[in-house]
Amino acid sequence: MITASISPDEYESFREFLEDASGIVLGDNKHYLITSRITRLMAELSIQSFSELLDRIQEDQRLRHRIMDAMTTNETSWFRDTYPYEFLMEKFFPERARQNGDLIRIWSAACSTGQEPYSISIAANEFMIKNPGLISSDGVQVWGTDISSNALQQARAGSYDDVALSRGMSPDLRKRYFRQEGNQWRVSNDVKKRVNFQELNLKAGFASLGKFDIIFCRNVLIYFAPALKSDIMYRMSQSLKPNGYLVLGGSETISGYSDSFEILRWKSVGVIYQLKRGGGNLRFS
Repeated sequence: MITASISPDEYESFREFLEDASGIVLGDNKHYLITSRITRLMAELSIQSFSELLDRIQEDQRLRHRIMDAMTTNETSWFRDTYPYEFLMEKFFPERARQNGDLIRIWSAACSTGQEPYSISIAANEFMIKNPGLISSDGVQVWGTDISSNALQQARAGSYDDVALSRGMSPDLRKRYFRQEGNQWRVSNDVKKRVNFQELNLKAGFASLGKFDIIFCRNVLIYFAPALKSDIMYRMSQSLKPNGYLVLGGSETISGYSDSFEILRWKSVGVIYQLKRGGGNLRFS
C-alpha cells in the first residue's frame, strides 16, 4: 500500500532535490502539491513511500526526468496576453525586415506543449501575408525549449484537441493554420517547419543555441530563487543580438535582477524589455 503522506524531513529533501535539479523553488507547506502530482507516478512504478522515492531518485536518472515532468506546470494558451504578438506584428517584424534580410531568430523558453512557439510562427505568417516580400517564408526561425520531455513530445507532434485549441485560437486562424484529423487538429506544415524544439534546463548553459533577436521567457522565472533569476537574465542578455528584446510574463519584472535592459511600454497594456547598448551587469536582489 502506497504511503501518500510526506514527513517534514522528506519534504525538505524533495524540495532540495527539485531546486537542485531544475531551479524550481517550492514554498513552505506545499506538501499537497507534491502528493497530488507524484502519487500517481509512485503507483505506476510500485513505489510504496516517499522515503523509497527519495532513495531511488539518487540513482535513477529516468525517474528524475519523470518527476520533472510531473512537477512542471505546463499551463499555456495560444497568443497569451495578446500584446506580445501585436508587438511582433507592428514593431518587431517591420523593424527586423529593414535590417539587411538577416535570418530572424526567436526563442520561446519554457515553451511547454508548443502553443507559444507555434503562435509566434503563425504571427510571422500573418505578417508575411499582409506585407509580401518584406520577409521570406524561410526568413524566420523559432526555437522552443522546455525541461519536460513529455511536453516537448506533444509540442513536436503539433496536434491538439478542441479544448486546447479553444484557449486563445480564433476560428479564422484555426481554419487557416490547422487541419482536422479525427478528434485532433494538426498545425500546418508552413507554420511547423520554422519551429525547432529542444529539451533544455534554463539552470544549465544555453549559449550553444546561438544569438536571438527576441526571447520569450514568460511565467517561468517566478518559480526560481532570486540569484538564479539574475543569472538567467544575465545569460539571456548575452544570447541576444544588439538591440534585441526580452518578453517576460505579465507578473514578472527585471527590477532588482538585471540592469541590462531598457523598459518599453507597449500601448499601455504591456511591457517589453530591450537590450541596452553594450548590455549590462549581473545583479542579485
